[in-house]
Amino acid sequence: MLYQSHLNYGGHLDNALLLTVVSEARVRFFKSLGYTELNVEGVGILVSDAALQYRSEAFHGEVMVVGMGAADLGRKGFDLVWSMNEQASQREVARGKTGVVFFDYATRQVVPMPPAFRDRLASFKAISADEWPVDQSEMIGT
Repeated sequence: MLYQSHLNYGGHLDNALLLTVVSEARVRFFKSLGYTELNVEGVGILVSDAALQYRSEAFHGEVMVVGMGAADLGRKGFDLVWSMNEQASQREVARGKTGVVFFDYATRQVVPMPPAFRDRLASFKAISADEWPVDQSEMIGT
């Protein structure tokens, strides 16, 4: 649910706080797989980059549902692509991706993705954020 503290002076979801909501969804995604962000088969993760695109406004009291999937799996990381929708109407609010790399906090080094984790991601495969269709007419301000 969006709280008053998630809103900006325009009365809708603030762009920086959108990433806070997505970060919470990411924590829950890893938890659903049996991991924490500090322990994925013995190593942690770092967010390497993030991109987002608003599709509509979101307001106080609305409940958001964030769907996530894995794309662009590499040797040391992957993209976690996501879409946020308002629960009651299913209106798409935002979409984006978060780049994730694996990190050994003891050695302070980026490390390869654990094979067991890669196997678990198989059922969460998604298309790359670069491949998402974009209907410009649905975007805010067009």
